[in-house]
Amino acid sequence: MRDYPEWDAEKVAKKVGILERHIATEDETAGDMAVKAAKNLFAEYDLSAENIDFVLLCTQSPDYHLPSTACVIQDKLGIPTSAGALDFNLGCSGYEYGLSLAKGLVTGGMAKNVLLLTAETYSKYIHPKDHGDRSIFGDGASATLVSVDGKYKIGEFVFGTDGKKYEDLIVRTGCARHPEKNGGIDKDEGGYIKAPDYLYMNGSEIFNFTLDVVPRMVDELLAKNNLKKEDIGQFIFHQANSFMLSTIRKICHFDKDKFLIDMEHTGNTVSNTVPIALKNYLQNVGTADKIMLAGFGVGLSWAGCVISK
Repeated sequence: MRDYPEWDAEKVAKKVGILERHIATEDETAGDMAVKAAKNLFAEYDLSAENIDFVLLCTQSPDYHLPSTACVIQDKLGIPTSAGALDFNLGCSGYEYGLSLAKGLVTGGMAKNVLLLTAETYSKYIHPKDHGDRSIFGDGASATLVSVDGKYKIGEFVFGTDGKKYEDLIVRTGCARHPEKNGGIDKDEGGYIKAPDYLYMNGSEIFNFTLDVVPRMVDELLAKNNLKKEDIGQFIFHQANSFMLSTIRKICHFDKDKFLIDMEHTGNTVSNTVPIALKNYLQNVGTADKIMLAGFGVGLSWAGCVISK
């Protein structure tokens, strides 16, 4: 709370469940972090870049407007030029969308080893005076191998989009619709910072949207995968903040020991929250045969799937 001495750090941490976040350096990009995550994956599992035949990067903070950052990453990692590579622009539901794309490539016979990367530097989009978002969002990256020889089977997916609410989580300027910087700053009715050149999140609307779509998504996922709630050994959802997750858990009637809340030392890292939480779970517990993954947020967008041993 160095920048906001009037804030009660313990009160904030108790409400959102975040004690610390990791922030990219000024010259560090999402692409840089994705490369590091991939190298860590290769080293940990003794994988070779030569065997990767497709690179998928989920990011909303690419290194350039063009080319795709995934193309730059292909070269930096020494992945063969015969590999495909593309970026896709999604936020909090991005990991689940990425798993669906990777599964499609593998089951369709177009690839055998897909490197799925997520990377975000949202901190660079947040106004210095926006203490609400600054206390929540952290930067991060993840790397996942989706392969014909994978340890988990990826089941059926549920997707959803409500584009009419796109303005509830947005960086308005900097692209083709509003290329020029605005420079203004205001506050909305809820007191949230509203600066066109920076990230704006209508917190109350995002909260209401989440409580509306997530329970329905859970029911649809269970039905689509021919499962009951009791069949799921662990629920790992987008780590937005602990208050939102605790509310979801109560509405959906999940057992507390089956519903993971894991953002204390990372914060909300957007598309990275689910893979980071999944990694921590598998490394420290990892006993569940079936795990439900779900993401929801910017877009507005949501997606989920079930993975099983």
